[in-house]
Amino acid sequence: MLIARLQKTLSGKYIRNVGWMASAEIANRLIRLASTVILARMFSPQDYGLMAIIYTICDFFQVFTLKGGVGAKIIQADEQDVKTICNTAYWLNWITCGSLFIIQCLVAFLLPYFSQDQTLTLPLFAVAFTYLAYPLFVTHLTLIERENRFKATATCNVVIAIVSSIITATFALLGMGIWAIIWPMLLTAPIWIIITWKYHPWRPPLRFTLERWREILGFSGNLLINDLLNRVRLNIDYLIVGKYLGIETLGLYYFAFNAGSGITNSILYTFMLPLFPYICEVKNNYAQFKERYFGSLRRTSAILIPIILLQASLSPIYVPIIFGEKWIPAIPVLILVCLSNIPKIYSWASYLLLNAVDKTRISLMIDSTFTLIFIISIVLLVNKGIFWVAFVVLFSNLALAAFVPWINKFAFGKIKNLK
Repeated sequence: MLIARLQKTLSGKYIRNVGWMASAEIANRLIRLASTVILARMFSPQDYGLMAIIYTICDFFQVFTLKGGVGAKIIQADEQDVKTICNTAYWLNWITCGSLFIIQCLVAFLLPYFSQDQTLTLPLFAVAFTYLAYPLFVTHLTLIERENRFKATATCNVVIAIVSSIITATFALLGMGIWAIIWPMLLTAPIWIIITWKYHPWRPPLRFTLERWREILGFSGNLLINDLLNRVRLNIDYLIVGKYLGIETLGLYYFAFNAGSGITNSILYTFMLPLFPYICEVKNNYAQFKERYFGSLRRTSAILIPIILLQASLSPIYVPIIFGEKWIPAIPVLILVCLSNIPKIYSWASYLLLNAVDKTRISLMIDSTFTLIFIISIVLLVNKGIFWVAFVVLFSNLALAAFVPWINKFAFGKIKNLK
């Protein structure tokens, strides 16, 4: 009985897709471990603080590349509409990414006028060029995910991880400082284009078109704002910690997130990425839709929660051994960061559920409220230290997860009424 149940749990398209992504993520993490250890030992907390600022700025800008919102529309669209939506999405991405390139270049150029530190000017200017690569592979990657061909996605991730880690480790050992994380961003962009074009036959339209752009942006607009709010919650604490506690303390805080949430978040992403196309595939069948959603969530919880608890409990042992004793003060923060990923499983899945039933406005309202509360809470507690900032992160994820039962009831009620 136990063996039969285990076989059932590990079977099916969703788990196969998760298997490909998990295999890629395991390989990814093993490959990146060497470069992560090298950075932890070669970088000072000051360097980690600068790295946090660069990644934070890039993370905000990448929201507007339309991968999330327009990509979700491509996955959710009916088959007869896919070609039109892809063609329009391609040109929308060029308009958006070209604007992002110009804006970030201006930010990099004007930064010295507002700060005496010019360390970030050239790196930000260099990273801006990566936005010009997005339109050339984002649509291909989304179509691959729509078709549940996550073997191709996994291949992309592994190849990028290998190349990026080699470049990072090499440049860090050569003493190139913050440029050890900049050059991988630039040099791996063409690899995304080559691999995604190989795995999907779709080709960009030669004729400029924005057909049905209102419909596309109407669907993706709420998702884009929602994604932006999510990025604010994920990154605003870095900016507040850096401003009030200094770059060195920010380095400790960012290390805790990078070593803690970086691992568990990547595993969570492995499960959440295949979930949306998996449930959208049967959105017109209430019974299958419900079974796929809750079945996938049970399997995800059974696998992910023990991993998160294990990492959190072992962090006092592996952090000083692997990364060095200078990072011991970051361990309490790392534990809270790990634990915050448990409620995120359910809130993230519920948002995908709302997207699948075309109710993105609800997730936007919830996110708007909690983002405001999150920012106010961090500002009030930041002077007490980074442990309390991490506690706010954990509490905010628990609060968001409290809405999950209501969201599930609402979304499945909508699907049932459409039968």
